[in-house]
Amino acid sequence: MTSAAPRTCALTVAVLTALAALPARAETAVQPTTLDRVEVTAAGNTHDVRKMLARVPGASNVIDLAKVAQGRVGNTADVLAYQPGISAQSPGNEGTKVSIRGSGINRGPGAHASGIAVSLDGLPLTAAGGTPYELLEPLWLSRVEVLRGANGFERGALALGGAINYVSRSGRDAPGLELHYEAGSRGYQKRSLGYGGVHDTLDYYFAYTETEFDGYQDHASGDGKGAMANIGWQINPDLQTRFYLRYRETNHETPGRLTRAQIRNDPRAANPANVAIDAKRPQPGSTWIGNMTTLQLDEDASLQAGLVYHKYPMDLNESLYRQQLDYANLNATLDYRRRHTLFGHDSVTTLGVRVTHDLDADVRETLRSASNGYAVGTHTRDFSHHGTDSTLHLSNELQLSDALRLQTGLALVQTRRAVEVTWPRTDQRLNERDWDYAPRLGFTWQASPATQWFGNLSRSVEPAHPWSMIWGSNQYFAAGNGASSGRQRAPVKLDNQTATTLELGARGEGRIGRWELTGYYAHVNHELLSVEVVPVPNLFIAENNASPTVHRGIEAGLDSTLWQAGTGRLSLRQAYTFSDFRYRHDDRFGDNRLPGLPMHFYQAELRYDHASGLYAAVNTEYASKVFVDYANSYRADSHLIFGSRVGFDAPSGRWQGWLELRNLGDRHYAATVTPGYDDGGRDVARSTPGEGFGVYAGLRLRFD
Repeated sequence: MTSAAPRTCALTVAVLTALAALPARAETAVQPTTLDRVEVTAAGNTHDVRKMLARVPGASNVIDLAKVAQGRVGNTADVLAYQPGISAQSPGNEGTKVSIRGSGINRGPGAHASGIAVSLDGLPLTAAGGTPYELLEPLWLSRVEVLRGANGFERGALALGGAINYVSRSGRDAPGLELHYEAGSRGYQKRSLGYGGVHDTLDYYFAYTETEFDGYQDHASGDGKGAMANIGWQINPDLQTRFYLRYRETNHETPGRLTRAQIRNDPRAANPANVAIDAKRPQPGSTWIGNMTTLQLDEDASLQAGLVYHKYPMDLNESLYRQQLDYANLNATLDYRRRHTLFGHDSVTTLGVRVTHDLDADVRETLRSASNGYAVGTHTRDFSHHGTDSTLHLSNELQLSDALRLQTGLALVQTRRAVEVTWPRTDQRLNERDWDYAPRLGFTWQASPATQWFGNLSRSVEPAHPWSMIWGSNQYFAAGNGASSGRQRAPVKLDNQTATTLELGARGEGRIGRWELTGYYAHVNHELLSVEVVPVPNLFIAENNASPTVHRGIEAGLDSTLWQAGTGRLSLRQAYTFSDFRYRHDDRFGDNRLPGLPMHFYQAELRYDHASGLYAAVNTEYASKVFVDYANSYRADSHLIFGSRVGFDAPSGRWQGWLELRNLGDRHYAATVTPGYDDGGRDVARSTPGEGFGVYAGLRLRFD
């Protein structure tokens, strides 16, 4: 850690802690809450959701997509920008690398994400194989709810990073016909048509969206198209049901990673090995069909059940081998909530089940080019990697006083992994069931109408993905096995990653605006870390359980009104994340920092809004240097970039237009890092470049 790090963190803590003592304006005071009628129907707007999440004894984020859509919304990185505690960086396509508190720190962009339990409208998207990304079209969303760290407990989310819930637009929040078009640098275009409405007890929303881009790097073009539907029916005052459908096809070339020298001097180049094999990632069509039904049993109890079928075949052409994957999941949730009296105090008890089950997770592997006398298309292997994750969680929220609430909970987790090479047939099959547990104790204290303190001590559990047990295996077919020689023949066992985390923080509103400050410290055992052992074209990334590690950090956010008059408002929003992730006395790497994420990450936007609907903003992003290997022998450069945007949002809501400039200085920088083991101080291709200077414009029209 540099000498600047302690000073920066100390300053952040001192400033934001002092804000808690400032008196709040009467109109923004946050009043102490009591336990209301138990209802699990989703809240209708950002304010209601933020109030609901303030009951959670830990850090959270609520993102209003109406605000995000006042500029380019190309991918998940655009959606999650300016949020404390969240790192979201795009390599120029939809495969955004998202990390919270070091979750999935080692994953490269484009892979199924790890360490965060992701849901669509409360239905699990993350399954045993991780989180696919092709269905996360931003224009289909109304808002995003993030529960950082162990705070996703009541949603059955026990991963280190927490839970993210992407909430679809509905006919109630997006009525009428909407046309959306945005375009910009390097062939970027997005076209979307949406229609929603309400008819008696029925509401509905449908959308179709197309995207295309040439990409910042060479060999980086791609496209996507798909449709969604959200149909809700209020059967009677106590019973409602909602159906969801998403279908999307995506395809993009994979330009590969670059060295630091290449990013400094020629960041638009592609990795020659990726070009030589025409690396690409077609996803021929992902289907998501789900239902969520809520029954209000009485004034004090509710029952909510969800079921989703998710089919997402993949056709990976990113190495010398073509791997055709048949993925399908059946996922379910069941939650019972009841308000009652406990020890003479009001309380709410929640009992829930979350199950994700692989129906299919089978792979057929063939040669993409002639090799060792074998022709293109020669069959090399078939293998399967199936998993089932089941979580039973019980929690209680106890109102000890008007100001103090206590939350307790316990989750039991069963994981099943069945992994084997099915052709050529071997007898080395991994078939295991494991049990684990996750207790939780937390509190919220409303110290004043404008300030709330919170904290929790929690355990998280994260099982390994079944595919990582075979894709990273060090057991190979020996010579003499034909085209299968040298390919992995047997899976390896990986232990569950567990962590014990202490989190303390505060949030509130004062004279300088809405603020939050959170600190956490996590002891992690068996952390699942991956490393690129062999680069493209014969890509080999292995995953193993690490020796004990520590994840600690500070997350700070501040939304301020700097000036306000009858005709306009000048505001500043800021998000700072300090991340210190390192080994604890590892035999090889000592107390080295874990590679892949910057220690300091800061985003800010200064914005002016006029009463007429006109707005203009300037923004900045800073990230410190990032280690690119576990030996800490080499780093990617830090970066500081600036952008701006101007637009008009008609007060009538009929239309909106905007112009956005990104990376005004055309700064060359690394957006993501995929770690190596020990590069020995050499400049190895580990990084994907961030986008250079770009110009984007958009127009949205609405009709009743």
